[in-house]
Amino acid sequence: MMKFVLGFAVLVLPFAASAAFVNPMEFDGSEAQKQEVIEYIKAKVKADYCDGAVDMCQPTTLRMMEKQNLTAFKNLTKVKNKEILNKVIGDYCEGAFDMCTYATLDMMYKQNLKASGEQLSW
Repeated sequence: MMKFVLGFAVLVLPFAASAAFVNPMEFDGSEAQKQEVIEYIKAKVKADYCDGAVDMCQPTTLRMMEKQNLTAFKNLTKVKNKEILNKVIGDYCEGAFDMCTYATLDMMYKQNLKASGEQLSW
């Protein structure tokens, strides 16, 4: 039983300690939410570039990707089409694959917004 409890704790604690995703449409600009966004970005970038299959864990890369994600978050707080952003968040943050970075969301929001105004023609 003790092994089960320890094993469970090892699996659950890293997730409990990680910062939560902040939906840009629900961002209120408070210092608490700003800090939560920064912690989420730092944790996500570290996980993607240091703890994953890609080993690009260099301070330069990490800071560059953190800045890119913070800029993307700020862009996402100003979106006009919330329906498209909700769909993008659903696809990239709640789907089978974890691609929930603000940079990805910003890029895909812009692409989907552009595509929503286009039609197939000869």
